[in-house]
Parts: sequence; structure tokens; C-alpha cells
Amino acid sequence: ISAKYCQEDCVRYIGPNGSGHYVKMVHNGIEYSDMQLITESYSLLKNVIGMNNLDISNIFKEWNKGELCSYLIEITGDIFCKKDKNGKFIIDYILDVASNKGTGTWTAKCALDLQVPCSVITESVFSRYLSSLKANRMIASTLLSGPKDFSTHNLNKEEFIENIRKSLYLGKIISYAQGFSLMKRASEHYKWNLKFVEIAKIFRSGCIIKANFLNDIALAYSQDNNLIDLLFTPYFQDTINTYQLSLRKILVIAINKGISLP
Repeated sequence: ISAKYCQEDCVRYIGPNGSGHYVKMVHNGIEYSDMQLITESYSLLKNVIGMNNLDISNIFKEWNKGELCSYLIEITGDIFCKKDKNGKFIIDYILDVASNKGTGTWTAKCALDLQVPCSVITESVFSRYLSSLKANRMIASTLLSGPKDFSTHNLNKEEFIENIRKSLYLGKIISYAQGFSLMKRASEHYKWNLKFVEIAKIFRSGCIIKANFLNDIALAYSQDNNLIDLLFTPYFQDTINTYQLSLRKILVIAINKGISLP
């Protein structure tokens, strides 16, 4: 009855003393950051180069054909082209307020307790809190001003979109790496002896954070379950070194435009 990936069951015995619940908690923390990164990518496409919903939908669908292939990228592409019975895009009527059930907060607290820097996850939790302060944000928009004179008329749109894609993928890699680092520290602290290759494998289907590059994570841990950090392995190291300039370029543009990218 479990989800399957290439006929392989995506279910395992994780370990003793609630370790399975802990792994699921971290899964949800990664999910928070995954969704935040997608939201920021959408904000850049819409607010910097003025793309409409259908164009953004097509971009996400195209991204899902490559290394970004994942459940959340797939459904994001579908969401942006959904219309109601009157032919209006549903996305335009969704309030920019996100609630939370607590698992992201728990993940952030555990990271602080175990002194593991899970910055992407933690900032995503704070972003949800900030989104819930809708009334405060409305007041702030009338009192506090941002930059007004930064022009993007000469911006190469194709290059900009590609830099967003690379930045999104890099952000996802860092988020997953931080989540696995937290599980590693917890496994050592609580003596759970977690098998990270198995955890990566069960995330590949039936999970919100399922993504093709979990195969690369599983491969890395199959070679060494005690990795210092996923980011130090050849595949992820090469990706970081190749994509980091795109991320820096995107951050500069966002700062100059006054767009928040926590």
C-alpha cells in the first residue's frame, strides 16, 4: 500500500525512540523552505519582468522537465494556469497569508537546540509568520518606502529566467543538505544510527518533497553514511560552484528592486 519508486517500496523502519517521527518533522521543515523558494521565484518573475500567469506556468512546466523535476515544481506549473468557472485565474484571488501546523517551527527549534545552521528552513518559518501579519504589512506599505528608480529595461529576460532557475535549484540543494545535516546531528546525539541512503530513497515518492535529485543524495550516502556535508560531495560541489554566480546576480537585482528574498 506504500508509494513506490521504480517498483521499490518507499517505506522503511527508520530507527528507535521516535526517530521516524523526527525524520518526518525534518521532511516538513524542508517542505517549508521548498515552498518559500518557489514563492520567491514567482515573485521575481512577476515583479521584475512582469510575466503573466500563463507564462509563469509554462516556465515551471519547462523547469520540471529538467534537474528541478519534483512534485512541488510540477503542481506549481498547474496552479498558475488554473481558472475558476468565470475564467479568472485562481492564483490572483488567493490571499498572501500562510498558516502553519508547527512542524517547521519544531524543525527550527531542534536545529537551534543541536546547533545546526538550518538557515533556509528557519527563514522560511519566519516568512510564514510575517505573511500572517497582513494588517501590519498593509500599514507598513503606506509608511515605509523602498527603492523607486532601479530600471530593469535593459535586463536580458532569458538570462534572468535562467539565473532564477539555477538559483532555485541551488536553494533546494542547500535546503535538503541542511535538513540531512540536522538528521545526522540528531542521529549522533540520540544514538539512532539513521541510514540516510534509505531516508533519501523513501522521500522519492509519496512525499511532498520528492525530487529527482534525491537519487543523487541517495547515491552520495550509499558511498558514505557519515558524510560531513552533502555539499562537499562531487555532484553537489560542482553544482554549487557552477550556479553560485547566478544566485549572486539574482540577489543584487532583488535588493535593488526592493524584493525580499529571505
